[in-house]
Amino acid sequence: MCGRFTLTLPPDLIAEAFGLDDVPILEARYNIAPTQPVAVVRRLQAGGPRQLDLLRWGLTLPPVAGAKTGGPVINARSESVAKRSSFRDAFRRRRCLVPADGFYEWAPGRGGRQAFHVHRKDGRPLGLAAIWEPAGPGEAASCVILTTEPNQLLRPIHDRMPVIVDPADYDRWLDPGSGDPDALSPLMRPHPAEPLEARAVGPAVNNAQNEGPACLDSAPLV
Repeated sequence: MCGRFTLTLPPDLIAEAFGLDDVPILEARYNIAPTQPVAVVRRLQAGGPRQLDLLRWGLTLPPVAGAKTGGPVINARSESVAKRSSFRDAFRRRRCLVPADGFYEWAPGRGGRQAFHVHRKDGRPLGLAAIWEPAGPGEAASCVILTTEPNQLLRPIHDRMPVIVDPADYDRWLDPGSGDPDALSPLMRPHPAEPLEARAVGPAVNNAQNEGPACLDSAPLV
């Protein structure tokens, strides 16, 4: 799954990387957690410009008879997102990208869970694949990040990883007029491991209330 991520890069680099006409006003964030506002890049109509908006991370699904009511859904499996009734329409019409400069995953360690920050070696931003839903009664517009099987780097750490869209495929992913699952499926494969690295970080990130550069402090493996 993808449960925390970072976005600390300069806004002008975000604008350049995601083809935005305007440079967004964004504060550096070191421990972005579910239910918080997150920056997303989307195209609201075919041929329209890309724009950056703040959406709530996490979708509240309609209640199911006989099922317990849980919290908001923050991830959706890419293998089934085109078929699940909860996500099918959003996948076909409302895909977006979540800019990030890295994401956290946790692995079991000898002394407890060990947090890792996964990022590109060259420091460039990642475009995490997501879908979004418009605002409803009492609900803000929201998004869900898609996940896939782990690559070789992530496999020892976690059994899932976020879908990372290649910049060459941003236009295809963001096009609201083209939602053919067969055409989009190749974009949701595990990202190659070689451009990425995973660095062990300290326990500060374990608490979603902690926000600041200390979340990225390197730490020995526990």
